[in-house]
Amino acid sequence: MKILVTGGAGFIGSQFVRASLLGELISSPDVQITVLDKLTYAGNISNLDSVAHHPGLTFVRGDITDVHLVDALVPGHDVLVNFAAETHVDRSLLGAYEFVATNVLGTQTLLDSCRKHGVGRFVQVSTDEVYGSIEQGSWAENQPLAPNSPYAASKAGSDMLALAQARSHGMDVVVTRCSNNYGPYQFPEKLIPLFITRLMEGRTVQLYGEGNNVRDWLHVSDHCVGIDLVLHHGCAGEVYHIGGGTEMTNIELTGRMLDAYGVGWDRVEYVSDRAGHDMRYSLDYARICDELGYMPSIPFEKGLVDTLDWYQENRDWWSPLRGSGDFSQ
Repeated sequence: MKILVTGGAGFIGSQFVRASLLGELISSPDVQITVLDKLTYAGNISNLDSVAHHPGLTFVRGDITDVHLVDALVPGHDVLVNFAAETHVDRSLLGAYEFVATNVLGTQTLLDSCRKHGVGRFVQVSTDEVYGSIEQGSWAENQPLAPNSPYAASKAGSDMLALAQARSHGMDVVVTRCSNNYGPYQFPEKLIPLFITRLMEGRTVQLYGEGNNVRDWLHVSDHCVGIDLVLHHGCAGEVYHIGGGTEMTNIELTGRMLDAYGVGWDRVEYVSDRAGHDMRYSLDYARICDELGYMPSIPFEKGLVDTLDWYQENRDWWSPLRGSGDFSQ
């Protein structure tokens, strides 16, 4: 199987590539992967160091909005898995153009090329944030989209474009939507690695509002297992949720990290809530469990400890990133 992985040097994409090439996924036997990544601040070629010399890996640096480059790469691949995206909500609030360009126009560029060249399956990797916020219960896959940030709106747009190709042209498209990911190699602008790196350096962490926002946490390894199941066994034209099964408030999560470092709440600064901050996300992911046999396997307690240890042991990976992304505020 030949897979084109866009955004394959990013946090989630690189996990999928490593797991595939190292024999951890269904896609692993005899898989050949081409990674297309622009290597923006959040894309890091070192994320692929463990498989850099694998004979099944080809790396191409480039932009998914580059029509000519995409058209040259797509032919000959059986599947395209689209991880490429601008993803940070705070950045989207400061300027949405790059989010629209990459997430919407880039996705359409990929879809056009895959349809033109007859790629067998297109996997669009998305997020629970496209639904907005939910007070009680959990979203099913047919829940109407109601994004509240430019980031979420751009991902909703790319999802709808992908599903429209399935309905209008009969393309084999599947969409996955996940809850909050965490784990090794996550760029330190996201909550868990941001707090870890700041606490490691003896600094304070900043908590939005009262910290009562609720998120479901999903280890990146479990996420990629779910994506791989959908890639091989999902129904064309359908959406699948991938959840972690561990909901908690941001203040509870903060407390767990403070405890892990043996420090107190004097290390927490409460700051004004960000604009359009969704209160709660929750996915009903029974479908992928019932139909495809998915089940998250990494308990949050173990996953968090392993993640803390990874950042402790890999300061040389995250410390230089301070120059490529403003996550130190």
